[in-house]
Amino acid sequence: MKLTRFSAIFATLLLSAAASDTPPNIVLLYSDDAGFADFGFQPNCRDDVKQLTPRISSIAKEGVRLTNGYMSGCVCSPSRAGMMTGRYQGRFGYDNNLPPGTESGLSLEETFGVKRLQKLGYETALIGKWHLGYPDEYHPNKRGFDLFHGLLQGSRPYFPMPKPTPHRVIQRNGKPTDEIGYVTDRLGDAACDFIKANKERPFFVFLSFTAPHGPLQPKPEDAAKLSSIEKKGRRNYAGLLVSLDANVGKVLDCLKSEGLEDNTIVIFTNDNGGQTQLGANNFPLKGKKGQLTEGGVRVPWAIRWPGKIKPGSVIDDPIISLDLVPTFVEAAGAAIEDSWKLDGVPLTQRLQGCEALAERPLFWRQHGSSGNRSMRLGNWKLHHNRKAGLKPELYDLSADIGEKTDLAGKEPEQVKKMLAQLDAWESELTEPLWGPGATK
Repeated sequence: MKLTRFSAIFATLLLSAAASDTPPNIVLLYSDDAGFADFGFQPNCRDDVKQLTPRISSIAKEGVRLTNGYMSGCVCSPSRAGMMTGRYQGRFGYDNNLPPGTESGLSLEETFGVKRLQKLGYETALIGKWHLGYPDEYHPNKRGFDLFHGLLQGSRPYFPMPKPTPHRVIQRNGKPTDEIGYVTDRLGDAACDFIKANKERPFFVFLSFTAPHGPLQPKPEDAAKLSSIEKKGRRNYAGLLVSLDANVGKVLDCLKSEGLEDNTIVIFTNDNGGQTQLGANNFPLKGKKGQLTEGGVRVPWAIRWPGKIKPGSVIDDPIISLDLVPTFVEAAGAAIEDSWKLDGVPLTQRLQGCEALAERPLFWRQHGSSGNRSMRLGNWKLHHNRKAGLKPELYDLSADIGEKTDLAGKEPEQVKKMLAQLDAWESELTEPLWGPGATK
């Protein structure tokens, strides 16, 4: 009896050790054009939508909220290019949104982070919006995704299209799917199907929702619940948030029911600042999608990693989407190679409560070497609108998160220092391959 009991205990210990050595699954949940103040876990969440995102908010409650989280771009396509490579997208000419039908895409010389995970034994999936290239050689299946279930273009209607174009139809590895159902539901269902089919091996899922990007087409039943919101645009935008939250919840429930939640990193964030013209609210930030002010690049961030991240914790260190690739690789147990020339840093130790990240500059640019540029260093944020011929502006974000008081005149040495760093960084970039500032 004692031997049997000892054997059982030993077997349990072996199984426990094996489980701890299993690389974590990774689920990256990505909303589109949402406002900074439009999720319940955000301290400044607007009252009209505060109760609409309980499942998204649960990620922060069970994990960590990152208060100073950024994207590397202020519009959809460039922000994805930076996040998926771990490199500033200006290094490969990706300052601007990819126009529909463009005969190129994200440089084929760049390696996606998901490709590195694929080589580490991960099964990989992109569910939803791509927006990084249309020709076959730029297709998600060629860039590291075993499964692509989504659309190539940047947006589409939420309801079935009578005659969807090849770049707006929801395809599955190159084959069009039937136009049945509501798009946000279709993407949530596809993510759950992938998770269930691959639960016996490590997987990476990039669930790239189109919600709440326009067009503002909520389900009628969701819009009906929001009659207290007077403005129609805001009400319809909020309806898109309802279906977004429901499908995030669907994925979280799937992880739990399949016994995977304890070994899965779940990240929720948004691709760029909220589009206020379509109902988003970025309070207390200045600006919106398409601008380099805080309202254009600072976004909501929440990460859950059971057993690693203390529930309900908050991290104030400035972080950026470029940090995700090195974080995923390190979490998978692999080394980050210098030859990759990544611009981000791994967050794995910081997420687990280790000391704050070292101060580092974060940079942004749009429309090439004659367009706008900005940077953050510590609490300082510098803006340089060259297109309008304006002088650099300097803000102290610790006291002025809304960027209302320009301190450039009072802090000339700080301006000089940061401009020199901006110049050095920009000297490493190339001109845009398309759009404003392109040389062709």
